[in-house]
Amino acid sequence: MTVVFVSGASGFIAQELVKQLLQKGYTVIGSVRSPSKGDSLKSNLLKLNLPSDRFNYEIVPDISSPGAFDDALKKHPEISVFIHTASPFHFKAKDIEKELLIPAINGTKNALIAIQKYAPQVKRVVVTSSVVAVGKYGKYASPGDKFTEQSWNPIDFETSKKNTVYGYFGSKTFAEQAVWMFVEKENPGFSVSTVNPGMVLGPQAFPIRGRDKLNTSSEEINRLLKLKPDSKIVNVESTFVDVRDVAKAHIAAFEKDEAQGKRLLLIAESYNTQGLLNIVNKNFPELELPKGDPAKGDALKTAPDTWNTDVTKKILGFDYIGLEESVRDSVSQIIDGKIAQSRL
Repeated sequence: MTVVFVSGASGFIAQELVKQLLQKGYTVIGSVRSPSKGDSLKSNLLKLNLPSDRFNYEIVPDISSPGAFDDALKKHPEISVFIHTASPFHFKAKDIEKELLIPAINGTKNALIAIQKYAPQVKRVVVTSSVVAVGKYGKYASPGDKFTEQSWNPIDFETSKKNTVYGYFGSKTFAEQAVWMFVEKENPGFSVSTVNPGMVLGPQAFPIRGRDKLNTSSEEINRLLKLKPDSKIVNVESTFVDVRDVAKAHIAAFEKDEAQGKRLLLIAESYNTQGLLNIVNKNFPELELPKGDPAKGDALKTAPDTWNTDVTKKILGFDYIGLEESVRDSVSQIIDGKIAQSRL
């Protein structure tokens, strides 16, 4: 039976990944920052009648500390696949270099070094990156930009320290660059794939039990549900992929030989805030959210095709969940959890 290690197992993407791995018959060992996070994940799996006996966890309190993953890998020589999802994703950092950039870069390096030193039996490694390591944003963006799996964000380290948004862009870009530099320099005994999703939306892996349980991605939807009928709409554009497809892509990344050494760029659709609001208003009119300017939600349907992900689609071989289904499932889950009932 294949044993898969998932770092950052309590994260948004990782929890869905753990679910899907167990459903496919894999045994999973996850790293979490505390026993309470590991116990909570194990309990949630049990409540969904998933084989929680095939999930165990190891404590890695700080992925950026030297040797962070050494003990976990020494303890489990049965691990043959390593999926590194652990990386900070929030916009609250006060010290961007210390809280975003260094943990992402060093955490990734620590994982690769530990595998090379203590887990020679590991042959497949998958690293969660992001679309922001691929595209150009902010001062780097130009009209008519086009991107493929071979594109890179040109952001530099100093720019990354200017604000938390640039900090996040830098954290994903530099961490992924560290992956490919390691492969080139060390020629390890394992193959590497990266998964580069757009904005990851969709329902959380387990029922929501409180406002503090919402992750950064789910809050993208939840903040709309807090709007008053007369609230002004700030129309932000982004790319999207559902969390269930992201997890599925991580599994395909180690299962499929053709994914070895590849960047998998996951984009299902482009969207904007008005488009999200249109979907919520259509499916949940009882929420009485602001209408905004519905026509603006359709603007991206005729926009130039900025992203070419043909290589990824050919490797994965499955259709993505659409934006409307993803948003509908997210809102249903949030409403059931009674989270977004108070309007700000």
